[in-house]
Amino acid sequence: MLELKIHTDISTIGQATWSRLCGSDYPFLRYEFLHALEQSASVSPQTGWQPLHIVAEQQGDVIAVMPLYLKTHSYGEYVFDWAWADAYQRHGLEYYPKLVTAIPFTPATGPRIGSQAPAADVMPAFLDAIRQLAQRFNASSWHGLFVEPDLRQSLEASNLTLRLGTQYHWFNEGFHSFDHFMEKFASRKRKNIRRERQKVAEQQISLRRIEGSDISPALLDTFYAFYQNTYLKRGRSGYLTPEFFKLLHQNMPEQLLLVIAEKDGQPVAAALSLKSSSTLYGRYWGCRDDYDSLHFETCYYQGIEYCIEQGLERFDPGAQGEHKIQRGFQPIDTWSGHWIRHPGFAQAINKAMEQECSAMREQINELSRWLPFRKE
Repeated sequence: MLELKIHTDISTIGQATWSRLCGSDYPFLRYEFLHALEQSASVSPQTGWQPLHIVAEQQGDVIAVMPLYLKTHSYGEYVFDWAWADAYQRHGLEYYPKLVTAIPFTPATGPRIGSQAPAADVMPAFLDAIRQLAQRFNASSWHGLFVEPDLRQSLEASNLTLRLGTQYHWFNEGFHSFDHFMEKFASRKRKNIRRERQKVAEQQISLRRIEGSDISPALLDTFYAFYQNTYLKRGRSGYLTPEFFKLLHQNMPEQLLLVIAEKDGQPVAAALSLKSSSTLYGRYWGCRDDYDSLHFETCYYQGIEYCIEQGLERFDPGAQGEHKIQRGFQPIDTWSGHWIRHPGFAQAINKAMEQECSAMREQINELSRWLPFRKE
């Protein structure tokens, strides 16, 4: 029999317990990452992310944990449900708050449960707890975002609504250099990539990759200024505080990669990525000024080169961006699961998601035809 407990602060669960169940390879479920979000006040009730992490105990031993948040908005999720919220409002109902199991501000598919048992064994109990919490907080729904296949199957078995999305990932097919990767491209497409890279050089911009503890505090500050500048151009501030990045640098430096672009010896742009043993995750970008093709070089081509050099299997550069396809990133499926408390809306949303899934599958198939690779 499982006993479930709710924690409003991940530190009350403890690093040893969380790390024992979640490990340290997938960076975004690490205790250090989620704790940095909370300790830096990037995630808090004030920012619309109230932690309600679920812990499952069996005979006094913690056997599973799952991050959970009570949300008062839909920002920072990257699975868009604004239309659902609007529909609720039109019917005189409140969509917020809602419950979300996700990595805040991180649209990266991966584990959402740390457990000694398969997801199928613990998820039904977690869903029972979620329904009780929805009643307690008058939450409209629960959303599990960017779930990996085993959890997706468990959610499907529990009759939750599944939603298909897409991202664009690069896959390492045993390439030994960037030029080797370019051999896959049709001639005209290959020339376009090389021309973009040449434009960066012609602007006398050089790039370097810095890992882990070799990233200096001064460079981290410079990166953060660029990161904020990207948001300020759109009239708002970045989700994440300076303290968050300092805590990442302090507590999990071995999973950080910083790409710095420099002109006349001064940084002009930067991209910060995280990595696991198999995957590079492009996450945060910013620049001082706009330079032709510099975003592609800093955020994409440098990451591809790094993956080839390090023998990583995959490069996940983040959400959205059909422009990535012409640069060798392939459309892949992403999945989320949704439980809607209101029976009428649950039925309507489930029907809409079936139609959306068919349209998305057609779109993914069409996007795959845009890939720049030579026809075999």
